Amino acid sequence: MRRRPSFANRRKFLAQAGGLAAVAAAPFGIGRADALAKEFDHDGRFDDDHDRSTQRANDAYRIRHEAALFHRKQPSAPNLTNGDERRYASAVGNFTKTLPHTMDGLVFPEAYAALRHAMSTADPADFDIIPRGGVAKLSNPQSAFAFQMDGADSHQLGIRVPPAFASAETAGEMEELYWLALTRDVPYANYDADATIAAAANALSHLSDFRGPKMGDAVTPGTIFRGNFPGELSGPFISQFLLKDVPFGPYVVPQKVRAGLAGVEYMTDYAAWLNVQNGSPSPVPPFQTVPAANARYINDNRALSAYLRADFSPQAFINASLVLNTFGLNALAPGNPYRASLNQSGQGTFGVGEFIGMIAHAAHVALLACWFQKWAVHRKVRPEAFAGAIHDMKTTPARYDIHPEILNSPTLKTIQIKYGTYLLPMAYPEGSPTHPSYPAGHAAFAGAGATMLKAFYDETFAIPSLVDASADGTALIPYTGTALTVGNELNKLASNISLGRDATGVHWRSDGTEGMALGEAAAIAVLQDLRHCYNEHFEGFSFTRFDGTRITI
Repeated sequence: MRRRPSFANRRKFLAQAGGLAAVAAAPFGIGRADALAKEFDHDGRFDDDHDRSTQRANDAYRIRHEAALFHRKQPSAPNLTNGDERRYASAVGNFTKTLPHTMDGLVFPEAYAALRHAMSTADPADFDIIPRGGVAKLSNPQSAFAFQMDGADSHQLGIRVPPAFASAETAGEMEELYWLALTRDVPYANYDADATIAAAANALSHLSDFRGPKMGDAVTPGTIFRGNFPGELSGPFISQFLLKDVPFGPYVVPQKVRAGLAGVEYMTDYAAWLNVQNGSPSPVPPFQTVPAANARYINDNRALSAYLRADFSPQAFINASLVLNTFGLNALAPGNPYRASLNQSGQGTFGVGEFIGMIAHAAHVALLACWFQKWAVHRKVRPEAFAGAIHDMKTTPARYDIHPEILNSPTLKTIQIKYGTYLLPMAYPEGSPTHPSYPAGHAAFAGAGATMLKAFYDETFAIPSLVDASADGTALIPYTGTALTVGNELNKLASNISLGRDATGVHWRSDGTEGMALGEAAAIAVLQDLRHCYNEHFEGFSFTRFDGTRITI
């Protein structure tokens, strides 16, 4: 049997790196022009007696070697699980989508055992024999064992233990998901006056372990469905960086989306739900959107859901960088050496070329850490499958450990009257992606992207010409409320991208908050390596983490 890379082969790889040609010990990082200057003879030719090319190679090796040693010495997270996989032999608390299921929605035990076996061996051949229930494929489980060349190893970072299947926290998150489905078409501009939003806020306020933002002890129309990070309760629901036009090379791109059709929900029929769990196409039409002529700014969760079905991983954060670049030099981080330079500007370092490249790179590093947690550690159940267990509990003698706060919630009666089942109405016909729920991939790359932007730009910079989407989404209108800063709007952007996936039905709130924390940690590790690669005088990256604490790298 092949040995699992996360133990033997991964350490062997690191040991081999230490077997390269030895170089003199030096602090982590080089970076001065005089240390790398090339000398020429009187004919203008390179002086072989003073050839610094070997020194340059040694310097490059030393930086990489010291970075690897630095990360190797950092403590690794214990990666504890919530115990649901051991607790339930039926795997009701775990991700089983695309595997074959019984008619009551439970995975065939041998199929889930094959998935667990493949994750334990990491042998590509074992992944090839995991049973399939339909045509859909598992999404990239082997990336859980990939390496990358900088930052912390994907197996080194950790997140908190996810809420258990039977916990009050899970009940609270599921209650929020049902209300997100019931209010998908309510414009954000109308939240203060909408009766359904008021009912949702009241219901969430009375849960014993709901962890969304509150005013005092109450969820309000001004806090509902938002994130907990600094600045997120100020201003419009949607970040300025998802509203403002994007200068995209020679084009100016309005951030309008073709939203899904109002009132059209998916997977509310049990047969359709079971087909999707098996990995078969839903027996309903494909995802339906408004005509291109009716594309609109993100004005409600229907429009946000459409955006988050089609975006690529660093898109929102690359766009944010392009918008930030239009604000001038004062929007750059105070430590940027070209912010006040009289005769130089940044590009490949401390400029747009680096910013865009590093945002995309950090997103990839964060996704590798996320996919390790998803597949190799937690394999947590998706909300749509949890709703299937609720439906079984409400309609058959099936018995699962589901917290009474959700099982007896009046919201379930509202869902049943409207849709005929207790299933979670989904924004997409295919439901969730075919990988486990915890943590969220969108959240991981959102955490990474926002962190890189905080490092590159001035968090305290006040964004000019603030806007909001009109209630119908057809126009941007001036926002005249309190000033909004770059740092706070980046926090909001990260939550729009991550918690916005909750509005589609595919993720839990904790998937988002913990995924953002994981992405932030991955980006910080990348910045720790990047810090030592510059020739410019540079005092380091300094910014505010999601929890409000300051960090300097």
